[in-house]
Amino acid sequence: MIPRTTLAMAGVHHAALQQHLFPGDGLEAAAILLCAKGAGHRSRYIVRDILPVPHADCFERTPVFVSWPGAWIEQAIDRGEKDNLSIVLAHSHPGGLREFSAQDDASDQAVIASLFQAYGRTHGSALMVPDGAMTARLYEPDMTVRPIDLVAVAGDNLAFHWPGAGRRPAAFTSGMTAELGRLTAVVIGVSGTGSIVAEQAARLGFGRVILIDFDKVERRNLNRILHSTLADAAAELLKVAGAARAITEYRGEGVAIPIAASINTRDAVLAAAQGDVLFSCVDTLLARQIADLMASSFVMPLFDMGVTIPARSTDGEEVSIIDAVGRVDYVQPGGSTLQSRGVYTPASVRAEYLADADPAAHAVELAAGYFDGAAEEAPAVISLNMRAASAAMNEFILRAYPFRLDPNRGFARTKFSLAGGDEDHFSEDYFEAGSVKLLGRGGQEPLLNIPALGPLP
Repeated sequence: MIPRTTLAMAGVHHAALQQHLFPGDGLEAAAILLCAKGAGHRSRYIVRDILPVPHADCFERTPVFVSWPGAWIEQAIDRGEKDNLSIVLAHSHPGGLREFSAQDDASDQAVIASLFQAYGRTHGSALMVPDGAMTARLYEPDMTVRPIDLVAVAGDNLAFHWPGAGRRPAAFTSGMTAELGRLTAVVIGVSGTGSIVAEQAARLGFGRVILIDFDKVERRNLNRILHSTLADAAAELLKVAGAARAITEYRGEGVAIPIAASINTRDAVLAAAQGDVLFSCVDTLLARQIADLMASSFVMPLFDMGVTIPARSTDGEEVSIIDAVGRVDYVQPGGSTLQSRGVYTPASVRAEYLADADPAAHAVELAAGYFDGAAEEAPAVISLNMRAASAAMNEFILRAYPFRLDPNRGFARTKFSLAGGDEDHFSEDYFEAGSVKLLGRGGQEPLLNIPALGPLP
C-alpha cells in the first residue's frame, strides 16, 4: 500500500539528529524538527531544520526519560508560525524500543496540546533508536493521533523506516519487490533513457510510476522508445500515454500515472512532488535544473543520467565516432547538486533558452541530438541508452539495499566510456557543496521559488 503520510529527511539532517540524540552516554536526548508540508495532495512532511535541545539544558536525562525547558518549544513556535511549519518533537530510545511508551503518550498529550494553542498546524512526535531507525506520528488539533506510514531518509544510503518493520530486505529479493510496491518512482522524460527507466521501475515493482513528458511519438524515435509502434507515430501518441499503456498491460490499472506536461510547468512539478524518488531522463538543461531544485525542495533522491557520442563529420558528410560515453549522477538533498557539479550553470540554461527562442538554430541542435559534433536524425542508440538507464536504476538499488563493497559516498557520479572500456567514479566529497537555500522548502509558494510556478491567480 502506498503510504498515506511520510516524513522525509535529508541524510545530513538525519546524521546530525542521530549524533545529537545518541551522544554515547546511554541517556535519552531531545530535538525539535521543523517540517514543511509537501506540495500537492499527498501528506508528505519535509524536515527543513533541526533544533537540538542542548543536553546541559535538560532538567533530567535517564535511559528511559528526558525532560527539557519550554523555552525551546517557544523558539520552535516562533520559527514554525512564521513559515507555517509543523513541529515534530523527537527523542531517543537508547534501549532500542521502536514503539512509543505510555510515558511518551502522556508527554505528547500535554506538550503537543500546547502547540495547538499557539497555532493550528498538524504537529507530531518521533523517536529514534540507536541504529537510526525512526518511528513517528501526527496529531490533529483535536489531538487525534495517526501514525506516519514512512520515514524516508535520503543520504549516501536511502533508508525507508516503516512502523513495526524488521531488517531491511536484501537487494533483488521478493522482500525488495514488496517494499518497492509501497514507493512511487517519478520518471521525468519518457524517451530514449526514460522509457527504459520506466520499464525497469514498473517491472521491479514500484507501486506507482509517475511519467512526465509533453512530447509525442515520432517515426524518427521509434528505434529507441520501448513499446512504441508505427501506429503510435501516425497517431502522434503522447510518449507518456504509450508508456502507461505498456505498463498497464503487465501491471494492471493504477500503477502508471501519465502527466502530459513539461517539467517546467506547475502541474508537472506538483505531480513529481507526490513521488519518493526522482529519475531525470531529460535532454535539456532547464529540465535538469528543475529536477535539481525539486530534489532539494521536496527532499527526494535524484538520479540524473545522460549519454553523448563525441563525433566529427568530414567534408563528405561521413561521421567518425570518437567515443560513446554515459554519465549517472546521484544527488542527495543537502549535498552537492547538478549545478555545483557543473552539469548546468545559470549561463548555460540562459543560452539554451535563447537558442530555443530561435527555431532555426534550435532545429540544428535537435538534429545533432545525441551526437556532439555531427547531425543524426534517428540515432541508433538504444544499447547506449540501456547501459545508462540500467546503471541509474542499479545505483538506486545499491543505495536503498546496500551491498557494495565500498561506501556509497564514493559513487556520487559514474562515467563510462565504451571506447576506453573503462568506468570512473567520483565521490560526493569530490564536488563542492550545493546551495541549501531551498532544502526542505516543500510546497511553499511559489514552488521551487520560481515565480512562474506560483499559484494561478
